[in-house]
Amino acid sequence: MKVKVLGTGLTKFGEHWDKSLKDLAFAAAKEAIEDSGLDTDKIDAVFVANMLHGKLTGQDHLGALVASNLGIVGGAFRVEAACASGGIAIHLAIQSLMSGTYKNVLVVGAEKMTDAGASEISSALMGAGSEDERKAGLTFPALYALMAKAHMQKYGTTRSHLASVSVKNHYHASLNEKAQFPYEVTLEKVLESPIISSPFTLFDVCPVTDGAGAVVLSSDSTQPGVFITGSAVATDTVDLSQRSSLIEIAATRQAAKEALKQAGVKISDIKVAEVHDCFTIAEILAMEDLGFCQKGEGGKFIQKGSTKLGGSCPVNTSGGLKACGHPVAATGVKQIIEITRQLQGRVGKRQVANADVGLTHNVGGTGGTVVVHVLQT
Repeated sequence: MKVKVLGTGLTKFGEHWDKSLKDLAFAAAKEAIEDSGLDTDKIDAVFVANMLHGKLTGQDHLGALVASNLGIVGGAFRVEAACASGGIAIHLAIQSLMSGTYKNVLVVGAEKMTDAGASEISSALMGAGSEDERKAGLTFPALYALMAKAHMQKYGTTRSHLASVSVKNHYHASLNEKAQFPYEVTLEKVLESPIISSPFTLFDVCPVTDGAGAVVLSSDSTQPGVFITGSAVATDTVDLSQRSSLIEIAATRQAAKEALKQAGVKISDIKVAEVHDCFTIAEILAMEDLGFCQKGEGGKFIQKGSTKLGGSCPVNTSGGLKACGHPVAATGVKQIIEITRQLQGRVGKRQVANADVGLTHNVGGTGGTVVVHVLQT
């Protein structure tokens, strides 16, 4: 498979109290279309990724809403797969191009979260969990904390290992003007920040964020550029208690295996990656389950600098969900944008040298849905 990324557009991530979801989606989409060099009437369809807007505002029918705001009259679809909504929208858009149904499509991921209160957001996000988890009063910080404690117990992973993920991603975010938190933090600051759900402190947890990202994809591969050469989805139980193991996300391993096979590359070929670090343990699990390091070695692998700019494979050069921000359905699209721009050499101070193969990893819930993409020049 070979689908070209023609254009990218991204808003700043953060608190946009003066903008609506429609405003954010329009800004990102307009930038992506302009970057693609296409006229709007050449866009055959729009895929809009969103998880929360219907719950928080009552406004559904987002495919048509976004398409009509852009003056696009082709197909319009809303895609939801919890926090993997953006990655799944990319995957479905790719299928539509490969089938020959469309030639050029626009994918928009957008979320407007900061207008709602903390309890309302927590409740809405638990729509990605199971009914039993909701009835038990669990939240995602608590669910991932269970995974972190299991990993710590089995492999000796420490709070310092967790904190090193946050320190590294804040450093990357300090080089990214679009990041919600573009500043560095120390290991001590992370460890001494307020406990959210043990062992997590405030800086182990991704924030509530507004933002949007958009990409134009095309089946026309006649000219050089950046191409998505692997796209795979895998699923697992939504309920964490039904998993055979709390120390891995099996769907990550399955999706990565298939995406790498499609692209004809090995994990050792990946020069830069964006992975789903909704909590610091999630990046440690991703490093292990994707195959960047052995099981149980993720914390040490990150702490020694392997995933920092200048390391063997920089990860989350955007700042990741932790520091760039996590407008949930926009994240999977933002990951594609970051890797595309890395492969184009367009990210300035956070540029990875000789980046020609990249990977994105987007997770819904605690791993009920995982989508992995491989991009190449």
